[in-house]
Amino acid sequence: MRHFLPHRRLAFRSEDSSTRGLFGGGGTTGPSNVIDYINISTTGNATDFGDLTVGRYYLAGCASTTRGLFGGGNTGPQNVIDYVTIATTGNATDFGDLTVARYAHSGLSSTTRGVFCGGVDATYSNIIDYITIATTGNATDFGDLTVARNYVGGCESTTRGLIGGGSSSGGTTNIIDYITIASTGNATDFGDLSSPRYVVAGLSSTTRGVFGGGTNNVIDYVTIASTGNASDFGDLSGNGDYGACCSTLRGIFSPSAADHDGLQYITIASTGNASAFGDLTVARWSVPGGCSNCHGGLG
Repeated sequence: MRHFLPHRRLAFRSEDSSTRGLFGGGGTTGPSNVIDYINISTTGNATDFGDLTVGRYYLAGCASTTRGLFGGGNTGPQNVIDYVTIATTGNATDFGDLTVARYAHSGLSSTTRGVFCGGVDATYSNIIDYITIATTGNATDFGDLTVARNYVGGCESTTRGLIGGGSSSGGTTNIIDYITIASTGNATDFGDLSSPRYVVAGLSSTTRGVFGGGTNNVIDYVTIASTGNASDFGDLSGNGDYGACCSTLRGIFSPSAADHDGLQYITIASTGNASAFGDLTVARWSVPGGCSNCHGGLG
């Protein structure tokens, strides 16, 4: 007699109309508190989700499959961390505080842990701190970047986080660092971007990390599980201050300084130039924080 094992559900989430990306904050005539959402698997304009607890720009986002977080930002700088339930709409709720108030940092996450890296505090920051997404509370020290810098981009697999580019005391950098998300400790050198730049946006599938924009319109990619220098992916429509969110298949870049409301997208597993996606509800000129419920860190 043949025996069959019961069907086991795969760990990753499928991508459908529930695959949602959020963009929070940014700059309009002043710091914005607007949170928008999109269906990443389609194209089209964003829809209003709710408001942050404090309007701010150059903030960082990260997420689990259920909860999105927005940390830090510039109106000061800020140490506030907000959270929302991604599947619903509504205003954000206070989660806790970063270890140090800062902006122009990056966010990345696994299913359980969110990590915030670098940024501007009094000057260039090497701080990495982390939170447990399912709870609320203040962030805890994780370790340090290899070089203190700000305006960095972050992305992740289920195990590893990458932090690319930025501006340091030595000038604009091409550095890519990596960390193991589930542990703590200082970052390790991964390799280099194809060119030095800052205000970089990062996104990823479970295997490939992508860094786009900043002081040029270049999109680079790396294989997250290895180390080494980035390779050319294609181009964005313009250079400037980009943010990002993604699914495991598709990456979305928020508007640049040249196109304040126009979203762009790429297919992460391929290479090529970005295409138009749609518009945010409100034009914003300075990087919003991005997060989603189906990114590379969630499997």
